[in-house]
Amino acid sequence: MTSSSESYTQLLSLAVHEFRTPASVVGGYLRMLQGDSDTPLSERQRRMIDEAERSCQRLVALIAELSEIQKLDSNLIELAQHGFDAFPAIAEAARGVHEAEDRNVRLVVRGESAGASMRGDVTRLQHAFATVFRASLREMPADTTVVADRRFDTRDGQKSAVLIVADEPNVQSSYDAEPTPFDEKRGGLGLAIPIARRIIERHRGRIWSPAGSRATAIISLPMRS
Repeated sequence: MTSSSESYTQLLSLAVHEFRTPASVVGGYLRMLQGDSDTPLSERQRRMIDEAERSCQRLVALIAELSEIQKLDSNLIELAQHGFDAFPAIAEAARGVHEAEDRNVRLVVRGESAGASMRGDVTRLQHAFATVFRASLREMPADTTVVADRRFDTRDGQKSAVLIVADEPNVQSSYDAEPTPFDEKRGGLGLAIPIARRIIERHRGRIWSPAGSRATAIISLPMRS
């Protein structure tokens, strides 16, 4: 008998296959129309086709993300296992995030700068950090300074690297608050948040939010050499 978990991953795999083929065909025909010099398009027609082609590219990207989720859930993706320091990796990920700058929402990195030694896939983990930054920044009101606070924590003999992403006045209170699951149901980011959570969990970490604040994120990663 097939387990519910196996049925789920098989369904995802089938969905990816069935969506990918028609999306590729539609995208191919739209690109042919864009490059067709035999029958010139009006400006209105070209705008419509360009918009349709961009939407098709978005569908293809979502299908690729769905495929990555299926592979992560099926353990078909082998994560790299290299030693790295999580704190400089967080700072590097933050430098590439410019979400909500048009609303004067600023991201600053503070706290410990080094010493969070661990093993894993630093590239995928940095993508996960950047996704969490973007998700939090999008939820913050205008003219807000968001702090990515890096610190150490030791519980039950296990030392962990902790990242708190919160508005400046609420960094400590967010960490002390009752934890709730990080809200993955957000528009505009595709499936990047579910992927980020899976990458964090594959590194034996976890992500959560304080109760009542979907704009705040806290990540804990166990350290290991």
